[in-house]
Amino acid sequence: MDEEKRFSKALIGKTVVSKSGKKFGEVGDIVFETKSGELIHIVMKSPTSYIEKLELEKDKSGKLLIPFSSVIAMGDFLVVSEEDVV
Repeated sequence: MDEEKRFSKALIGKTVVSKSGKKFGEVGDIVFETKSGELIHIVMKSPTSYIEKLELEKDKSGKLLIPFSSVIAMGDFLVVSEEDVV
């Protein structure tokens, strides 16, 4: 398994929070550009009522999407910059 696939699999199931500590939900999947491998969106699983109120982009099945460019830290959690999400 190549490095990018291993990295992506490690992110699945991680909790997504804002830098102010608001819980958004969990990483359900990751959308990426197949040619470049660039990570584009985080597909949310178990979104909290807080982010359901935000007007986020959704995929065809209605799952909330968070732009991967808004991720500012990765560790036990994925921390996103709330200003870059909406």
